[in-house]
Amino acid sequence: MTTSTRRTAKVPAVLVLEDGRVFRGRAYGAVGETFGEAVFSTGMTGYQETLTDPSYDRQIVVATAPQIGNTGWNDEDDESRRIWVSGYVVRDPARVPSNWRAKRSLDDELVAQGIVGISGIDTRALTRHLRERGSMRAGIFSGEAVAADSELVARVQAQPHMKGASLYEEVATKETYVVPAVGEKKFTVAAIDLGIKGMTPHRMAERGIEVHVLPATASVEDVYAVNPDGVFFSNGPGDPATADGPVALMTAVLERKTPLFGICFGNQILGRALGFGTYKLKYGHRGINQPVQDRTTGKVEVTAHNHGFAVDAPLDKVSETKFGRAEVSHVCLNDNVVEGLQLLDQPAFSVQYHPEAAAGPHDAAYLFDRFTSLMSTVMEGQRA
Repeated sequence: MTTSTRRTAKVPAVLVLEDGRVFRGRAYGAVGETFGEAVFSTGMTGYQETLTDPSYDRQIVVATAPQIGNTGWNDEDDESRRIWVSGYVVRDPARVPSNWRAKRSLDDELVAQGIVGISGIDTRALTRHLRERGSMRAGIFSGEAVAADSELVARVQAQPHMKGASLYEEVATKETYVVPAVGEKKFTVAAIDLGIKGMTPHRMAERGIEVHVLPATASVEDVYAVNPDGVFFSNGPGDPATADGPVALMTAVLERKTPLFGICFGNQILGRALGFGTYKLKYGHRGINQPVQDRTTGKVEVTAHNHGFAVDAPLDKVSETKFGRAEVSHVCLNDNVVEGLQLLDQPAFSVQYHPEAAAGPHDAAYLFDRFTSLMSTVMEGQRA
């Protein structure tokens, strides 16, 4: 066992759900208490990318894979500057990490960043409970934070709901920074950081794009000050119904007919800008094995997801919006949730999932090429 695992392996811990269900186990990571929305992620690998994804802000993540931590923690795979999950729930923590890139154990990193977790519980039973009852508020308590069940349930029930939560400004950069193009610079993109993952601008840079990452509070003047060939809206946490600022900014971009690409939270922002509603899913999509069909090609992709909200747009028809015709371009084959939108009369599209493949499969990498194609087409039209 690692030092931190030995230190906490016998410390009692409880996971308490807002509906009164209690799971008892052992402390994992930091000892103390934490609150958040309990959700489950079906990825069998990629826990480092998951934990450092800003879209997981204020969520307690349940790993459905039975053993977590085998590859330890390295200094290369972080998707942001810190771990964002509120808490982490695992069944069987790896006693000894084994990977040539590992610098320390997962448990050590959780302790270092103050992330309270729990291990040794029946995560299958917990996942089934969340599937049946829906994602809900929860708390993890360990060591001296453990108290009577009734007291802990009351404390969990006093926490805010995820619906109505405005979180994207909490996780976004405060200052603009630039990710240079790899090789020859072909395009300039203004990327609105609503909780962006580090691999996303890297994927664009690989395609000759110089990416200017702007704060979530950026104005339309800030965006066009970089003279962008395209504008990108990132993933992020919270309820899209609270994101009036980003919706107004995207509306201004659409009015200028600048090529536009959004992912995850950015897809929901596009939906709102087009006049569609959004709603909270019962338990959401989280993992790296979600089947999505690209309806423009018929191709089925295995994709990485992390979203608890979705766009309410019709699947069976082309919709008329103030920016022209729009259609649902991608759909989840598990439950028919809208997974992508595209405008037919101007260069704008979005997807609900994570094509940067961190962690996750590379099936959706073509979406970055689709974005560059849109920018090329517009640039050629301007030169003609």
